[in-house]
Amino acid sequence: MQHPPSTLPLLQNRCERLKLCVLIPTYNNCTTLAQVIAQVQQFTSNIIVVNDGSTDETSAVLATFPEVVQVSYPNNVGKGWALRQGFAAATQAGYDYVITIDSDGQHFAADLPAFVDKLEAEGPALLVGARNMAQDGIPGKSSFGHKFSNFWFWFETGQRLPDTQSGYRLYPLQLLRGMRFFTPKYEFEIEVLVRAAWAGGRIGSVPIAVYYAPGKERITHFRPFQDFSRISVLNTVLVVITLLYIKPKQFIGSLFRKATYAKLLAQVFNAEESAQQKALSVALGVFMGIAPIWGFQLLVAIPLAIFLRLNRYLVILSANISLPPMIPVIIYLSYRLGGLVVPQPLQLASADGLTLASIHQNFVQYFVGSWLLASGTALVAGAATYAAHQISPRKKPLAAAHG
Repeated sequence: MQHPPSTLPLLQNRCERLKLCVLIPTYNNCTTLAQVIAQVQQFTSNIIVVNDGSTDETSAVLATFPEVVQVSYPNNVGKGWALRQGFAAATQAGYDYVITIDSDGQHFAADLPAFVDKLEAEGPALLVGARNMAQDGIPGKSSFGHKFSNFWFWFETGQRLPDTQSGYRLYPLQLLRGMRFFTPKYEFEIEVLVRAAWAGGRIGSVPIAVYYAPGKERITHFRPFQDFSRISVLNTVLVVITLLYIKPKQFIGSLFRKATYAKLLAQVFNAEESAQQKALSVALGVFMGIAPIWGFQLLVAIPLAIFLRLNRYLVILSANISLPPMIPVIIYLSYRLGGLVVPQPLQLASADGLTLASIHQNFVQYFVGSWLLASGTALVAGAATYAAHQISPRKKPLAAAHG
């Protein structure tokens, strides 16, 4: 039995022009699925349903909609996997945009025009349906999870969204092309949102209505302990990547994108910073430049500088004490200092006596000595910076100069 709309669906022409379809992932929602599909058909016939290994009557329901593109597989994997299979099917069918809507009747097809309106008015963006979390009937766990997720999205991307957990979304498929995703369940909707923001995609929101069925009528496959734990683990990983890679990469990139030479000098010699701030910035940079974490100095130094509110430009410049010509000297001095502490130290007359074999065999001596060298040199560099700042002539305010 087919379910053709009596007239051309309300959004059909616009969906065809935009190459847009609606994707409905479903798992054991046979009691609401038919109604959701029928409501979406009032707006567009471009529909893909992904049956994520349902064990109820979902297959029978879908058999009554032969006009709908269907993707099915026997075993339940998770919503994230279902969405990824739907994206692949949409891409293969030639679509550029996908609007995802849940199959449990929580979302209203009547909000589809809001997504299309914003897409046409403002251009490509990943749009998230923003629910009114203050309305009656919102479960307490949803309200808490909403605030929790919004905070971590802001921390990881620097962007704010009113609702990062809503599954009612518009995805530009071009933005996701080439990304390799790792999460298969509910946490996928966090991963894809954060990584789209990291990739430079524009993220926005659209106000939507939401319906939560009362009490036992509500069908949900979200398992509070297991799924919340998975989301927490994902956010932990994303925060680590943010601090050690994304933020340093963005900061270093901004130096080349935005800062002219004059602006860079102004940042380095920021007149509004105190002598203590400059001294600590130089000390941190020198310390990290010598510390025995080769290859990771800036990845650690920049997040620390941001956290401690130090001069990031001075930190980066000072960390370059470990430029290649200086590396043999730093290693040699580290061995000399380490030799004052460890038993049976390697005796070196000069840096020429260092070999890869001797470094490997006496690594503890180098490791201990490098921390001593990093600490001592940082103290000296910081003190010298503080002294230089104190004795340097102060520029008079412009008003006084013209007075």
